[in-house]
Amino acid sequence: MEVWEIDFEWLRVRHFIKDNLGAAQMPDLKGILFLIGLQEYGKWNNTREFSKEEKQDLMHVAVCCLLEKEGYYEYKGRDQDGWPHWDEGAPFKVKGSKEQEQILKKKIIEYFNEQYFN
Repeated sequence: MEVWEIDFEWLRVRHFIKDNLGAAQMPDLKGILFLIGLQEYGKWNNTREFSKEEKQDLMHVAVCCLLEKEGYYEYKGRDQDGWPHWDEGAPFKVKGSKEQEQILKKKIIEYFNEQYFN
């Protein structure tokens, strides 16, 4: 995928989320990771507040889920509280936050294409 395609599809995902949530602003990368984490956790309701640590855990769930197909993580199952867990697989050799961000954006685009756009 070329850079302009990533930018275009990234905007599409952000608009989709904004419109479906009725939000005033488009979500950023962290917000989208949080939403994917919620989806993958699968146990949430509108009345529950997540702690700061739980929000970070949900973003980690999203990252693991997104990078699992690439072999960076291996799904192990859920704990007694229903939280999904992964073991580290292949080392993530991509250095630099810009490159890592681009990879996550591509994986998020793939996730939304599989889950919502097809």
